[in-house]
Amino acid sequence: MLRALSGREHVVHTAYAAADGAHGMEFSGSRSTRVRFASLDDESIAAYVASGDPFDKAGGYGIQGRGAALVESIDGDFYTVMGFPLGDFVRRLREFGYELPAGPGTRPT
Repeated sequence: MLRALSGREHVVHTAYAAADGAHGMEFSGSRSTRVRFASLDDESIAAYVASGDPFDKAGGYGIQGRGAALVESIDGDFYTVMGFPLGDFVRRLREFGYELPAGPGTRPT
């Protein structure tokens, strides 16, 4: 997988959904981010694999850890590449009556 990504661009897609059964409300969404990998030599790939970092990651790398060194650039939301578009999701929570960021103990209206 890492050899296939080396020196190339790919797009990471992440989707989410939430439901408020008590009020019969729901929403869903998705985000996409372009990721360009640096050109990787066999030694760099072997070192990353030996670290154990890629084994539990979709796509074979984790941008939030050692895999960041493999990435040349991104065009879009970092958290989408990590696996959850947090900012987009939090903004959508307003549809359920949450105003975020909120202080401790704040509840929806």
